[in-house]
Amino acid sequence: MEVFINVFSVYVGTFDLCLDNLTKVLHRCQEFNLVLNWKKCQFMVQEGAVLDHVISQRGTEVPKAKIEVIEHLPPPTCVKRGAKLP
Repeated sequence: MEVFINVFSVYVGTFDLCLDNLTKVLHRCQEFNLVLNWKKCQFMVQEGAVLDHVISQRGTEVPKAKIEVIEHLPPPTCVKRGAKLP
């Protein structure tokens, strides 16, 4: 069986605490034989992308380009009959 975990986010208020928490996370990965794809890893960044959202000190933001695409979608032209609402 293979399990893919997409995101580990480690953040706290200070650089030293961040390093401590990152060390703990990496040790846990090692303890359970989890393998990281180093090409996809980002360390010590001011902002990063998680599931198409930008995470930073400002909070969580959706990229403006994504919003513009949705704003310019044409309105629906038909309604599927028999669709059940949640």
